[in-house]
Amino acid sequence: MEIARNHQADLLLAVGGGSVCDYAKAVSVSVNCDEDPWEKYYLRFEEPSCETLPVGCVLTMVGTGSEMNAGAVITNPKTKQKIGHVFADEKIMPKFAILNPKYTLTLPHYQMVAGIYDIFNHICEQYFSGEDDNTSDYISEGLMRSVIHASRIANENPQDYEARSNLMWAATWALNTLVSRGKSTDWMVHMIGQSVGAYTDATHGMTLAAVSLPYYRYILPYGVQKFKRFAVNVWDVNPEGKTDEQVAKEGLAAMESWMKELGLVMNISELGATEDMIEGIADGTIILPGGYKVLEHDEVVNILKESM
Repeated sequence: MEIARNHQADLLLAVGGGSVCDYAKAVSVSVNCDEDPWEKYYLRFEEPSCETLPVGCVLTMVGTGSEMNAGAVITNPKTKQKIGHVFADEKIMPKFAILNPKYTLTLPHYQMVAGIYDIFNHICEQYFSGEDDNTSDYISEGLMRSVIHASRIANENPQDYEARSNLMWAATWALNTLVSRGKSTDWMVHMIGQSVGAYTDATHGMTLAAVSLPYYRYILPYGVQKFKRFAVNVWDVNPEGKTDEQVAKEGLAAMESWMKELGLVMNISELGATEDMIEGIADGTIILPGGYKVLEHDEVVNILKESM
């Protein structure tokens, strides 16, 4: 931020992945701000009251969709808090984004699959909410099937241009607000995962992967019909002769198999989380009300224990 001020920057160019794009947006709203940006934007969630700088993005890793939204997630290492602010003002969105799949082909496999799961979970966070017949859910199911298909090709051959381009395109549409239309949205996997990341400095997509299944298995009884639909429409589970709950659980089992196939981290202990961190991670988890179950603190603790 001081560098931008001292050089009187008139554009912030983010070259990298979502964290770089997010931070550029955070700097954009902070350069000319006289207040403490952390307090203003990430604790009080206020909108900018000062002049902002335009941001451009050149992606070398895909997953967050930050290139086409006004969100900015940052970590405060002193307080062990990782918080996102989705700004209401569209001027915070990047003015342009260069999406060339060739720029992502040298990415390490670990980072590639972490980004793939971030894409998938962004869609899940919006999909697993609401009970009505919503066009957004049909779009989400198509995006999820595309991500699953392309991920398997890219996992076998990371140099496959078509697969990497489809993943890049899906990442943008997963979080540019399209599939959130008409949805209350959930975001608790992100809230728990981000708190894990604040304590471990682990790769974002891997923190999501490590906590997803324990969370979804916990809330499944409260949203059985959507989890059944997920199983049938996304994972091709045959519902014949099965209860709704059996079908729903089969869907999560199929999702788990796919995650393991990609090589995702499946528990937070692999990311450096320890038992004595659990209370702190739970304390740092922001509880959001949009999903099928509004969690209590003790429920977050139990989900984290199941994630170990």
